[in-house]
Amino acid sequence: MKLERLMTITILLLNRKRVQAQELADQLEVSLRTIYRDLDSLGQAGIPIVSYTGMEGGYEIMDSFRLDRQLLSFDELTALSTALRGLESTKAYDRSNMDLLLNKVGAMVAQAEQGRTGEGDRIHIDFSPWKNSDEDQSRYHSLRQAVNDRKLIRFTYTSRSGGEQEREVEPMALVLKNYAWYLHGYCRLRDDYRIFKLTRIRELGIQAGTFVRREESLAQLNERWKTPAKNESNEGIPAVLRFKASAAMSVMDHFDEKNIERLPDGQIIVRMTYSSEQWLIRSALHYMTDVIVLEPASVAAKVRQLALDIASQYDGLDKE
Repeated sequence: MKLERLMTITILLLNRKRVQAQELADQLEVSLRTIYRDLDSLGQAGIPIVSYTGMEGGYEIMDSFRLDRQLLSFDELTALSTALRGLESTKAYDRSNMDLLLNKVGAMVAQAEQGRTGEGDRIHIDFSPWKNSDEDQSRYHSLRQAVNDRKLIRFTYTSRSGGEQEREVEPMALVLKNYAWYLHGYCRLRDDYRIFKLTRIRELGIQAGTFVRREESLAQLNERWKTPAKNESNEGIPAVLRFKASAAMSVMDHFDEKNIERLPDGQIIVRMTYSSEQWLIRSALHYMTDVIVLEPASVAAKVRQLALDIASQYDGLDKE
C-alpha cells in the first residue's frame, strides 16, 4: 500500500509544478503526518524533492529530474497521450483509471520538456459514438467482463435484414470501429466466428458456464472482418454513380479521390466496386435524391422500384 502511495505521489509531482502537502493528503486520504513521512522516504530514495514555504508554497521535483523513458521519444509519448484521450472519450474505461494512466504517461516526460508543444496540444481525437447512453455503456462493461472471464453469453440479435434470433456466443474481443463498438465471438448457432454490433444486442445474459478460448487471434479475427463477402462470382460489382454538385462534401467524405471524376457543370462521377448488390443499393438510397446509379442498369432499376415502393407507403397518408 505504501509503495503504491509513493508511486502516486511521484507521478503527481512530476506532472504538476508544485503541490501542497494538504492536497496530497486529501487525494490519497491519509494524514499530513503520513504525507511528510512519504516525502522524506522519496527524498532518501534519491528523488530530488524541493519544499517552498509561504502562501504559494508546497513541494515540487527539480526540473532536471525525469523517469527513464529510453524506449519512447517525446513525440511518441505525446502521440500515445493523444490516443488515450481519444479512447477516454468513449467512456469505456473507468475515469479514475484512465486519469491515472494519463498521469503515468505524462510522468515519463521530463518537466523541462513539458513546456514543449507536442501533438497533444494540436490534435484532439474523439471516438465517442453518436449514440452513447447509459444502457450502451452498461452493455459494453458487461461484455468486457465476459470477455475477460471467458463467460458464455446469450442475447437476442437483430440482423441487417431486421430479423431477430437468440444467440449463444463465446465472446473473444471488443473492437471500436467507425465510432461504434463491435463484439468478436464464436457463435454456437452458426458454428463459426461472427461479429456483432453492440447496439443491436438485446436481453444480454451472462451465463455461469465458461469456455476454452479458441486459438484464433485478434489479428486473425480482424482480418476476417476486413474481407467482406462478395457476390457469387467473387469479383464484386463495378458501379458508376452520378452525384449532384451539392453533394460534393458527402462524396469527398466517403470516396477516395482516385474514384472521383468532376464534370464541368459541377456534377461528380464516382466509379468503384461494391462487395455486393445489396450494399450498392443501400449506399444509393443513403444519398436519397443526390445520386443516380448509371451502371449497372439492373441495380438502377431496383433502386428506382424501391423508391416507388417507398413513395407508395405514403399514398393516402394525409387522408387518415
